[in-house]
Amino acid sequence: MEIADRSDSARWRSEAIRLLDADASRSADTHLHVFPLPADWGVDLYLKDESVHPTGSLKHRLARSLILYGLVNGAIDRGTTLIEASSGSTAVSEAYFARMLGLDFITVVPRSTSREKIDLIEFSGGRCHFVDSASEMYSEAERLARECGGHYLDQFTFAERATDWRGNNNIAESVFSQMVAERHPIPRWIVVGAGTGGTSATFGRYVRYRRHDTGVAVADPEGSAFFDAWRTGDLTGTTSTGSRIEGIGRPRVEPSFIVGVIDEMIRVPDAASIAAARLLRERTLHWAGASTGTNLFAAFELIARMRDAGEQGSVVTLICDGGSRYARTYYDDEWVAEQGLDLTPHRSRMERFLDGGPWSADAGD
Repeated sequence: MEIADRSDSARWRSEAIRLLDADASRSADTHLHVFPLPADWGVDLYLKDESVHPTGSLKHRLARSLILYGLVNGAIDRGTTLIEASSGSTAVSEAYFARMLGLDFITVVPRSTSREKIDLIEFSGGRCHFVDSASEMYSEAERLARECGGHYLDQFTFAERATDWRGNNNIAESVFSQMVAERHPIPRWIVVGAGTGGTSATFGRYVRYRRHDTGVAVADPEGSAFFDAWRTGDLTGTTSTGSRIEGIGRPRVEPSFIVGVIDEMIRVPDAASIAAARLLRERTLHWAGASTGTNLFAAFELIARMRDAGEQGSVVTLICDGGSRYARTYYDDEWVAEQGLDLTPHRSRMERFLDGGPWSADAGD
């Protein structure tokens, strides 16, 4: 009987992995767009559009990897309830895959989570379990998993482990494959944000493994602990208030944030992130969230350094998710004003720069 049960579990897991692989094949690859820069700079900027995944964000890759990781390690079987601590895009994507496999999915979220986010998680097949504060999310997710015999996906711990950084069509291999025919095929910089730290770990490990002359820069929003931890080297004692830029920035240094693979970190003001996301939409028609704006603003800083040093090359960053999710926040002037944010100086700085002027924040102000 035990042998039969094991055989049944093996067949179920094999079918589950097939379903996840089939989703990856249907999704194909994501686009690599060109952002227009002055031609005489000799610098090209590309944006990897992760918003076109079936669940609308970069977290689609992470969710698939986390569930595959649980399957191949034997932690997920037929009937396993999947648990997460996330009120954002990761939960949406995990709910999508859980429903695909016929599994229940519960995510722990703060009571302050917006109705729009809850609706999106529930639309994707998940359920929300509420706690009073964000600091309670981790322990409550662990408790739920213990009590129901489920599996805690734990994105903040396993993000850097679940992705095969050597290749296997991960996001890094995808970018470098798409860059092959460009005039500067090996990027000088890859610019990403950090929520779990999994994406920067994947890029950082991949470029070293492939021996590319590419720097990995992490754009970090204000209120995040990552920048100070990277600067000081204190990974355990550094905390902060957290970030207003959804999807990136954390109040603590998460286990998947690997400082040794990061070559540069750039702290970006929240108002600059929002201003950059709006500028992207106006100049390219790509409607993205503010975490994309964080990436773009940091990319401009690196491009300015290259231009001023007479260095030519390419820079790649990410469109993390679509802007429609933020129509009532980052794209709402009333909401921005209520947050006490002034986008004007950052917008002026970027426009002056893209017209060929200096990048310095106080130039001409």
